[in-house]
Amino acid sequence: MLALITGASSGIGKEMARVLADEDYDVALVARNVQALNALKQELEIAHPSIKVSVHQYDISVPENCHKLHSEVRNVDVLINNAGFGTFGNFTDIELEKEISMIDTNITAVHMLTKLYLKDMQEKNAGHIMNVASIAGFLPGPLMATYYATKNYVLSLSRAINHELKKAKSNVKISVLCPGPVNTNFNKVAGVSFGLKGLASKYVALYAIEQMHKGKLIILPGATVKLGRALCEIVPDCIKEKVSYHMQKQKM
Repeated sequence: MLALITGASSGIGKEMARVLADEDYDVALVARNVQALNALKQELEIAHPSIKVSVHQYDISVPENCHKLHSEVRNVDVLINNAGFGTFGNFTDIELEKEISMIDTNITAVHMLTKLYLKDMQEKNAGHIMNVASIAGFLPGPLMATYYATKNYVLSLSRAINHELKKAKSNVKISVLCPGPVNTNFNKVAGVSFGLKGLASKYVALYAIEQMHKGKLIILPGATVKLGRALCEIVPDCIKEKVSYHMQKQKM
């Protein structure tokens, strides 16, 4: 069994690689930071001599690289689209180039890799895709408008694909992970400081993989996130916008 993980050099992606290696999966590690990937490869190979670990240095915000990765890594049983980052600030203040890079990473790459590998999985009628979104996918996000919108896209896309797979009676499964704050490098990249205590990335990874194996569509790690999702279902949009803005304001 082979698992392909993007954004595997740190955070949730790195921990997911460890969890899947513990389950005797071969793992293909994808990120831009080749030094971090090689260090993880060495760690996993020492801990699990029977598995194969490969390193693939790609910036998947470049569409051509998604095609190259798909050509390079085939027969994937589990695809985890984990790579992504956020930005913070008023919409008009954030550099356009940075936002486009975020859209290309958080949306375009997820879309492309999901489509490319889903077609492969449909041919053999087996496999699982996990797309990493966020609890932000259920909300508008003033002061992180583009980031929240990208996670809305990932969540909506995954749910729609799930419906199509069910209608086709396919054995291929899709999940979407929607965590809240997690103790990763995300905060540093986005330039924010969360008011809520973040979950450990190891816990999130373990929980996510466990729920994925159970065939869960929407994976919500932690009681706070489950409560937040429930409230999103009943609170009017105008109130959600105000609450979301207040939450983002606390990060300044």
